[in-house]
Amino acid sequence: MKKTVLAVAIAAVVTPLHANEQSKKQPTNLEHIQIISHHDRLRTESGSATLLTEVELEKFEYDDIHRILSSVPGVNIREEDGYGLRPNIGFRGVTPERSKKITILEDGVLIGPAPYSAPAAYYFPVTTRMTAVEVFKGPAAIKFGPQTVAGTLNMVTRQVPDLQEGGIDIATGQDGYQKMHGYYGNAFDDVSFLVEGVHLAADGFKDLDGGGNTGFDKNDLLAKVRYQFNGAGFEQNVQLKLSYADETSHETYLGLTDSDFSDNPYRRYAATQPALMETEHQQIMLSHNIHNSAFSLTTRLYRNDYERDWLKLNALGNTNASLSAILAEPQTYQAEYAVITGERNSVVSGETSHNLVMGTNAREYYSQGLQLDGTWQFNLFDFDHKLSFGARYHQDEIDRSHFEEIFVMQDGVAEQIVGSKYDTSHNIERTDALAVYIEDAITLDKLTLTAGVRGEFMDMHYHNKANLNDWQDKKARIWLPGISGFYQFSDSAGMLFGVHQGFVPSSPQQGNDIELEKSVNYEFGGRFNDGITQFEMVSFFNDYSNLKESCSQSNCGDDTLLDTEFNGGAVHVYGLESQFAQRYPLNMQLEVPYSVVYTYTKSEFQQEIFSDFVQWGHVKKGDELPYLPTHQATFNIGLNSDNWRVNVAFKYVSSMKEAAGRSWQSDAGQQVDVPLAGIKTDSASVIDVSASYDIGQFGRIYAKIDNITDEVNIISRRPYGARPSKARQFSIGYKYQF
Repeated sequence: MKKTVLAVAIAAVVTPLHANEQSKKQPTNLEHIQIISHHDRLRTESGSATLLTEVELEKFEYDDIHRILSSVPGVNIREEDGYGLRPNIGFRGVTPERSKKITILEDGVLIGPAPYSAPAAYYFPVTTRMTAVEVFKGPAAIKFGPQTVAGTLNMVTRQVPDLQEGGIDIATGQDGYQKMHGYYGNAFDDVSFLVEGVHLAADGFKDLDGGGNTGFDKNDLLAKVRYQFNGAGFEQNVQLKLSYADETSHETYLGLTDSDFSDNPYRRYAATQPALMETEHQQIMLSHNIHNSAFSLTTRLYRNDYERDWLKLNALGNTNASLSAILAEPQTYQAEYAVITGERNSVVSGETSHNLVMGTNAREYYSQGLQLDGTWQFNLFDFDHKLSFGARYHQDEIDRSHFEEIFVMQDGVAEQIVGSKYDTSHNIERTDALAVYIEDAITLDKLTLTAGVRGEFMDMHYHNKANLNDWQDKKARIWLPGISGFYQFSDSAGMLFGVHQGFVPSSPQQGNDIELEKSVNYEFGGRFNDGITQFEMVSFFNDYSNLKESCSQSNCGDDTLLDTEFNGGAVHVYGLESQFAQRYPLNMQLEVPYSVVYTYTKSEFQQEIFSDFVQWGHVKKGDELPYLPTHQATFNIGLNSDNWRVNVAFKYVSSMKEAAGRSWQSDAGQQVDVPLAGIKTDSASVIDVSASYDIGQFGRIYAKIDNITDEVNIISRRPYGARPSKARQFSIGYKYQF
């Protein structure tokens, strides 16, 4: 944030997205990347794709991407803070940890801090300002990378309007919840603009020992200017996009013992009082679009800068026990546990002192690139072709400057020892990447056959600033083919199928012993849409030749293994995704829209491994992956009138294993513990309710209750202790648009 570097880049989006459920005023040139067609007719594109329109997003007015994606089949999630500040999202069984194995886009452009060098998504856009969310899985994601095993999540910001347009959205609720959101756009001849701002805040639903804020404060600003012109038979436009976001959140990785969770699941220990995350994100993007009825080409120049400092408890002094061990066995480590809870001072005369080791992970990132995407529709040999093509030159970097400071627990208050700061790590990882793809969709009567290939070519660099002899340069080159198809049986039914090569790169600092993650992914299913009833069912099978995982503080907690990657060998992940939607009219004034989304997922390691990764350990053939629920279901039902609506969402997620394997003993006789072996998270059933009432020209009022039954579950015990799901939260708001 403090450093400014000239950015180069171009990104493109092809084929405008049309949906009859979208809001009233939409400019003709949309920034969706997409392929998803009308909702009132059968979609004939191959590959799995899901669109959530602005109408769908407004039903529950969610700020949390986790809750938004519960209506998308094939999505697996590990909750963390209850607000979705740092989402953990996976598709089709890939690890959800920090969403690092899916490709995340905003308006078709990579938005993660360093998607190649350090893909963990510590920055995530504010979903309140999005007007659509698109999810692509299987062969449908071949155009997007670098992570191509699972799929792509694209979030679409508000478009620059062709006419004057604006709106406000203000809300307040429990736990100090606040939302202020406003936008305004207008057009003057060929020039149009949009400005938008969002402020979100909450005091938090957890109770900090000694008192204090456990919530967050986020700000997000967006500005766009567009110039439209015609020439040489093409419609064209040039657009500049600027955005800024910051966050202050009082978040920690420290959870509770199971006993304390039973007594008060929303408690936070005194040792977490200083915990603080501060972030800042900036984006600049310049785009040019040229298109006519047969050809479209978009180029974008983009630059993202992100900086974060996160102060949190890392360890206790003068003990061999990790934080996770202390909370797992508080009776064994009574003195350490008492310091964490504030019941004992760090320094007690005649006894071992246990100071608080607070670590700050300070990091600076940048990502920039030049991306080009296009489509060309033509007829050759009496066959209709839709040729998609693209290239992207991308650079990104992470600069880590981690340090620790010593705090003492004194009378229930964590106090800093002045002058105790010392560095723990300082390194840089950087990647230069060229990605290309070409894909041709050929229509042969009732069959649309799509074949394509993606290439990823990476030059990576790592060096440790604390040790100039610790550095590495490496290269990775890979081609990723895919083929898919859709056969249309009738105007309302068809069958889809596909197979493609999946890939996840390893980070620049990993040695040659860490293999690339590669898989061959298959899908087969069918669709039905007669304009009233929509139904889709897709089976999938991901055949990994090597599954790869990395140790970060959020999923591992072992400081000696941070940023280390591990090979998992061959793994099978398979399952079934289904979705059904229908609208049932009660009379001329009332209708009942309802939908059901269900995902079944299973996984199996195909070989025995002995791993130092704490979520694996000693894994036997047939063991399942951790944090992957077998069953997930969402049932949405509403009652709609001309001027009021009520919606209810029932969500179920089955329990998940916290570790795949078990503890083991190395050849050297060293015990390798897997503390959470055999333990599962709770299954969860959550009900959200929302209602809105239109007051004509004066706007709309709405109210919602997340988790109306106030159900509380252990969503994870990683990295240090049990953490709860979000408590019941009521909020009420007002919206006005013109």
